[in-house]
Amino acid sequence: MSLTYAEVGATRDERMPAGYAHVVRDERIAHGRAAFERAADGLFAWRMHRIAGMRPVGELPRPAEGAEARLRFYGMTIPCRVVYVVDEPDRRGFAYGTLPGHPEAGEEAFLVRLDADGSVRFEIRAFSRPATLLTRLGGPVAKLVQRYATGRYMKAMRELAN
Repeated sequence: MSLTYAEVGATRDERMPAGYAHVVRDERIAHGRAAFERAADGLFAWRMHRIAGMRPVGELPRPAEGAEARLRFYGMTIPCRVVYVVDEPDRRGFAYGTLPGHPEAGEEAFLVRLDADGSVRFEIRAFSRPATLLTRLGGPVAKLVQRYATGRYMKAMRELAN
């Protein structure tokens, strides 16, 4: 199955592609190496998604480039594929892209980093546009759902880190 957008990996770039709605959120969630490790472990075990209300459909593989996952969120099935992984000493995370059947087309990245001052930060970078008639018709509602999910991700990462 092919991804539903062409700009694969574009969440790595400072400027995400035109023609999509963008989400960039970067917040301090904790302090210290131990908190960073807990947050990164929770992210890679898909615990952030579970705490945020996503339900796995089948087994979720550890994020690795090419791994596919299917999640359910308020009745919507969210099929996605991991498009890159970041695994550095002070920065970890991954991005997934949308597959056919996802209500949106685009990419979302989740990155945890440990700054020099010991701050643990969590960043979400995403670009998306409606992929179905229902999400096109529900434009403002779809944006609210994305904002709601992003807030739940932030809250979940604070919980995992602390």
